[in-house]
Amino acid sequence: MDIRPVRTEEDYRSALARIDALLESEPGTPEADHLEVISTLVAAYEDKHHPIPPPDPIDALVYYMESRGLTERDLRPYLGTRGRVWEVLNRRRALSITMIRNLNQHLGIPAEVLLRPYPLVRPQQEAESAGPR
Repeated sequence: MDIRPVRTEEDYRSALARIDALLESEPGTPEADHLEVISTLVAAYEDKHHPIPPPDPIDALVYYMESRGLTERDLRPYLGTRGRVWEVLNRRRALSITMIRNLNQHLGIPAEVLLRPYPLVRPQQEAESAGPR
């Protein structure tokens, strides 16, 4: 087993190629062990050099809804009225602490995702994007 640290992009690409070659390894074999070790090294490199930023709270909420077949109506117990749900999903109103707690406790959406700052649409932005009438 030839294992070296992943320090550069070239090391990274080489390790990814090795992982690809080992993907069909039988569990419990030296090849599977090699795959596990290389995968750990690649994950550490990716965490440091190619971090994936946390999702935008509203994008995360919409993804959660789509992946679980939820509708805007399903969010009413957690966000409030139909209008309030619309305002939140269309970025007209920020999530409140109560909404975040409800979404976290009842739907399991991580609070640390929902607490992140995100842009809201302000009335002035709406008028500018609508253009002349």
